[in-house]
Amino acid sequence: MDIARWVLREDHLSSRVFSVGGRLGYIDDGETPNTQFVFHDYPDAPLIFEVRGLKTPKYRGAGVGVVIDCEGGSMVIPSYSTATAFDKDNKEIKKWSGGGSHHGNWIKAIRSRKFSDLNADILEGHLSSALCHTGNISYRLGATDSPDAIKEKLKADKSALETFDRMAAHLADNQVDLTLTKATLGAFLKMDPQTERFLDNDKANALLTRDYRKPYVVPETV
Repeated sequence: MDIARWVLREDHLSSRVFSVGGRLGYIDDGETPNTQFVFHDYPDAPLIFEVRGLKTPKYRGAGVGVVIDCEGGSMVIPSYSTATAFDKDNKEIKKWSGGGSHHGNWIKAIRSRKFSDLNADILEGHLSSALCHTGNISYRLGATDSPDAIKEKLKADKSALETFDRMAAHLADNQVDLTLTKATLGAFLKMDPQTERFLDNDKANALLTRDYRKPYVVPETV
């Protein structure tokens, strides 16, 4: 999420977010989606976060990472220290490697007790984490629906529709039929990026925090 947001040069939360997914193909008591995508509607390009909990092949050698699609080709970034660019014909153009150890930097800052030693301010961690949280809030406020009904509601967003089709194909490869085991279409939420509050949705705003057990209460103003 960090890398995807940095590529888009976004230093605030998205103004619109929704999610599709579910706990699909598992028979257990878990509640967390194992297959899901979150769509963050940024103005320059959407940030789409996809989760695959079932068997899936690597994409150009990456099991986890960021894929950047643009006019001239694409780039695959599987870690903080490597990246590979491809042209429109999927021919490799260039590779990059390098970068520091973020875990090592974190430990160094703990030992020195100087936040100035960190590679990035804690705000960066907040923004990237909050993008995950807002997507999950959409999911928690959603409801299961048929694949045709979900596609109908996504048809205004071409990239979202393509992502849903990709997710459905992945599930089919793992013998999950969305007409029988339905996915959850999350709520379509709008947010004020400055206040980091949802617009006209009290249920969504209630999930931005929790009812704390006294005396372990985080104050409104820290």
